[in-house]
Amino acid sequence: MTDSIDTKGLNRRQALTAAAATVAAAQALFPGGAHAAGKGPETTAAKLGFIALTDASPLIIAKEKGLFAKYGMPDVEVLKQASWAATRDNIVLGSKGGGIDGAHILSPMPYLITTGQSAKATPMYILARLNVNGQGISVGNDLKSVQVGLNSSGLKAKFAQLKAAGNIAKVAMTFRGGTHDLWLRYWLAAGGINPDVDCSTIVIPPPQMVANMKAGTQDAFCVGEPWNGQLVSQKIGYTATTTSEIWMNHPEKALGMRADWVDKNPNAAKALIAATMEAQQWCERNRAAMCAITAGRQYINVPTGDIVPRLQGTIDYGDGRKVTSSPHVMKFWNDFAAFPFKSHDAWFITENKRWGNFSAGLDTKALVNKVNRADMWRDVAKQYGIATPASDSRGVETFFDGKKFDPANPDAYLNSQAIKKLS
Repeated sequence: MTDSIDTKGLNRRQALTAAAATVAAAQALFPGGAHAAGKGPETTAAKLGFIALTDASPLIIAKEKGLFAKYGMPDVEVLKQASWAATRDNIVLGSKGGGIDGAHILSPMPYLITTGQSAKATPMYILARLNVNGQGISVGNDLKSVQVGLNSSGLKAKFAQLKAAGNIAKVAMTFRGGTHDLWLRYWLAAGGINPDVDCSTIVIPPPQMVANMKAGTQDAFCVGEPWNGQLVSQKIGYTATTTSEIWMNHPEKALGMRADWVDKNPNAAKALIAATMEAQQWCERNRAAMCAITAGRQYINVPTGDIVPRLQGTIDYGDGRKVTSSPHVMKFWNDFAAFPFKSHDAWFITENKRWGNFSAGLDTKALVNKVNRADMWRDVAKQYGIATPASDSRGVETFFDGKKFDPANPDAYLNSQAIKKLS
């Protein structure tokens, strides 16, 4: 799964040297090689946003290793965004308006943006999934005595106590209706805690999570790595649970693009998919080398030691639990991690119905078919001899509390949830 580079004790220059050696030695992973014969991309340029998170690595690596150029798009820019709200706003602007054409993005966001739930309605497509797993829910040291982990019910009395004292608990996520919001809400509700009543959910950009916890302005948060790991390394708090303990191999980030850009540049969009696919394969097999590149100041801007361990299955939860060879690792390619299953997007829409971000009567299937371009991913995979899933549905999904989501009957799942806020 991972390369042999050990970055412990290495400074950044040494780590990059080791990474460069691995890159130079690696053989091409993509069976098809350079862009296949036929019509090339309609444009050589695209502006792609990213947030400082480990799961942005496929786009960063595609840029750093020249994979966008390899597939005929040498002028792709990978641009850091300040927050998910900034990503949204820049997508709405588009590159012609000074914004971006697409991004490393929370998987529900293209649906929220397409329907105008969070900004001016701007049709989008999901071209690929960038990863599964790799997020966490963390709490501050002041809650260690509650001993909360995968089961959040221990927080219920504590939150009630804080509320009675006029100091309602603050739990942070990164974007209303996004993945971190949904993981946090699912976890809380499974423990009998109503996230809209028993605490206050606040929006904080991922890179600011640790600083805000240190300042005491929040009690818990849900975010992607490396920020949960950094919280532990700075001894400010601990990880209650990884999100894959809530739902194993859950979808997370996506490559989302403006629909008008893709419709105008379909071959270029497929070139982006191909470059991202190859980058995901490389990331899966060269994790420490990947971290040495993506940890740079212009990208995630953290010590490599904050990223590598959890990517390799070594998890220090920060409360005495230490695990090696954990199955709860971020995946970029293995087990069809890169394929944009439509059934997963149906879950995101259903959960957003649950919390009032979409109306209960919204036609889930129609919206998924409008936004999710699994067909384009399949076209690229076929072109390069890449195996594809038999179906656009991964089937029935099971969560840690025993709840099941059948994409063929999402209303049954929704009805089974005791805590919800429908609109």
